[in-house]
Amino acid sequence: MRTNLFKTALFGSVIAVSVLSGCKKSGESEENASTASGADVWARSFITLSASIPDENGTAGNGGTMVYALTQAEAIDPTKVINIYNDGTFVRSARTARIQASENGNFLYNIQYTGTDGGVFNKYRVLGGNKFEDTKEEVNTAPILGTSPRWTKAAEGIGIGVNLTGSTTVFDGTAPNLTFKYTRGTVKISHIDLDDPRVPNSTEFSFPFTAAQEAQGYSVGRIDVPVLNQAKTKVFIGCNVSKINPNGTITFSTAGVPSWPNDATGRTLGTTTLVVDYPSLQNPKLIVSTQSKINNHAYRTQTQYVGTDGHIYQATATSGQDILRIDKSTNDYDNNYYFSLDQALKVTGARIQAWRYIKDGKAVALYNIAGKGGYIAMIDLNAKTAIKIANDYEATLDFGQFQNIALAGDFVYVPLTPTGLEGKLYVINWKTNTVVKGATLSGKTGSSYIGAY
Repeated sequence: MRTNLFKTALFGSVIAVSVLSGCKKSGESEENASTASGADVWARSFITLSASIPDENGTAGNGGTMVYALTQAEAIDPTKVINIYNDGTFVRSARTARIQASENGNFLYNIQYTGTDGGVFNKYRVLGGNKFEDTKEEVNTAPILGTSPRWTKAAEGIGIGVNLTGSTTVFDGTAPNLTFKYTRGTVKISHIDLDDPRVPNSTEFSFPFTAAQEAQGYSVGRIDVPVLNQAKTKVFIGCNVSKINPNGTITFSTAGVPSWPNDATGRTLGTTTLVVDYPSLQNPKLIVSTQSKINNHAYRTQTQYVGTDGHIYQATATSGQDILRIDKSTNDYDNNYYFSLDQALKVTGARIQAWRYIKDGKAVALYNIAGKGGYIAMIDLNAKTAIKIANDYEATLDFGQFQNIALAGDFVYVPLTPTGLEGKLYVINWKTNTVVKGATLSGKTGSSYIGAY
């Protein structure tokens, strides 16, 4: 693999960083290095399932990820038994991998999370069963994104990695008489070419709250789930906004570090999204919803999708029940649109853990109620209705690490396994809401299935 080189140029307060070279497959000459596996131009052959495993200390879901690919016929066969823990393939990552996939599921993409190779991008061709061909097109994103980057496939063939680092609280005075000024971190963003793996462009800048917002105690501790709009001119990034009371009673750690009291109840700022231009990754700005104050940064699952109508639909996952809309014409929140899963299902306390936009306003959501259980709903975003799809494991499911729902034709694929126990692959016809309880998924202590691609 050729070493990725970075060149830095300063543009005002923004640092733009470009990768000058990609990586070649092992065994290829430099002349043929550009003949990578390329874009996914093949028809779908497989549905890939993923599962998390415990770490050396036994912490559930913290030790890495196994994958296994089955045909669509195998997926709906209730006599088919998949033991991913014995028969699957380990995806390289010190901790649970955040896997992305091409539209037809023929390639998997991963950036290793923590460890010696944290930040290293890998690409795999899906060949069926436990056969996943490493294309050897490694790209090291760590110089910009660090060894624990957040990233998504923001559009077909386009990955966007993000990180927020160095969040620091600045104050005036001498203890105990301190005056809070602001808490601010640095945003880092990289564009990753998934078809010809390389990093064409990167940037970094201070998080763009206004001085007034910072003085009120607003800060962001994490950014995540980037998506590219339909016109491919803007990247939208979810933000974990928090607020302290800058006039509250200061406490000091044993090391003398001051902190101000949390002021979540005093938050007036709505759900906030960071927007940058694409492909330049410049001109950062914030857009703010008036419909919700729940954060949209998610955990391990994509929460933003471009709809058939060109608008972006954004869930306040993983602690909210809202779905908001960003208008394709204004690239700002459409504050006349609001979907409530609580209202659609006539429940209280629904929390979307993962979801997937399908087509023509139809979507599927995995949710809990007040932090408990695991439920499925089919959603109509246009009619603002939802139908619960019953499953056999509702009381014992935990979707906290769930990453992806597969979509192929008229069907969505949702693996359901309570931690440590056997489960089933649910195959749902999104047009008719009929369910096939397909392949049996073997269980293992401290492990559970967390995605389908």
